[in-house]
Amino acid sequence: MRLFHPDGQTVHLSYCTNVHPAEDLDGIVAQLDTYGTAIRRGLDTDVLGLGLWLAAPAASALAAEPHLRRRLRRELDARGLEVVTLNGFPYQSFQAEVVKHAVYHPDWTTPERLRYTLDLAVVLADLLPDDAVRGSISTLPLAWREPWDTERAGTAGRVLDELADGLAAIAGRTGRTVQVGFEPEPGCVVETTEQAARLWSGMDGDWLGVCLDLAHLACAWEEPAEALSRLARAGLPVIKVQVSAALTADDPVAAQAVLRGYDEPRFLHQTRGSRGEAADDLGEALDRLLPRPRRTPQPWRVHYHVPLHAEPAAPLGSTLPELRVALKELFGGPASGCDHVDVETYTWNVLPPALRPVTPAQLAAGIAAELAFARDELIALGLAPGGPTAPLEMMELQEVRPWTP
Repeated sequence: MRLFHPDGQTVHLSYCTNVHPAEDLDGIVAQLDTYGTAIRRGLDTDVLGLGLWLAAPAASALAAEPHLRRRLRRELDARGLEVVTLNGFPYQSFQAEVVKHAVYHPDWTTPERLRYTLDLAVVLADLLPDDAVRGSISTLPLAWREPWDTERAGTAGRVLDELADGLAAIAGRTGRTVQVGFEPEPGCVVETTEQAARLWSGMDGDWLGVCLDLAHLACAWEEPAEALSRLARAGLPVIKVQVSAALTADDPVAAQAVLRGYDEPRFLHQTRGSRGEAADDLGEALDRLLPRPRRTPQPWRVHYHVPLHAEPAAPLGSTLPELRVALKELFGGPASGCDHVDVETYTWNVLPPALRPVTPAQLAAGIAAELAFARDELIALGLAPGGPTAPLEMMELQEVRPWTP
């Protein structure tokens, strides 16, 4: 979906497809039919934005074959779908039975991470709508915090220089600008905007910047206005905003039985307390951080993306208030703080059973509700709904041919 800021900028709103397990081209196109078109129709919009996730093998195949990229672009156009941003954080197998720390590998000390990201940039340059100003790719904030030392930091710096050079070369060949945003996340080398500003001040802002995930920002207990000011002073552009809400517990002792229902084996759920206590996963927090008797518990924020439109029932909550503050700082002023906004709730399939969608139609309806929520929040801040007026080969008007690589 497209919205228009009062400053005249087009703001692209999408949902991230890393919630789906497809990792090859056939599966990706099948998910366009199963979810993309259903969500677009549920929102009654002519064009739906996707924050497409391509696993490394699919990205490599597409980058190597221009005809495959052209075909994927046609498949998107035929369904009323468009792509201006890719999620390049998970390398592959993001919906495996167990992911945990594997999502941080390969990291930015490796040629594999560089090659994957440049493959994504090649693909995105050909998928971008003709009128899109730029494309964006989100990625991990260098690596998990351990092991990390001066040698690895130096290697990562050289790899990022190669990344900027590669993005410039792709722009020179294609005429399309693709930028990469590094996403601060709890437990990583770069967990906060303060660390980002310190480590990346002077980074090549023409090609590289920050992807601001609003759940991560809240889990770090950062104030949005201060965080954005800090990034601006460091010369770090916000390349992409991920609209996500984290799980909260004002009194984790009272909520511990309910919190156990969110402790699941697939993803890490880093937990941060208001007074600085930290655990790398929710189960560890429940076993180690709960206070002794007669000690006042501290509120927790848990890196567990919960649906935007359906706040957890008491005694739990979400960081929705912090999300609204961040959106106001980004979009409520005279100038838009970013033009790529991606709803990224990848945890639908691991929610407690009573909250989990059972059918594809239920998942599509939930994602549509989240997008409607995000759209309405942005409209309330003064953005206007709208979209491209060029004719589209919509599914209602033309039969979509089967995918044949």
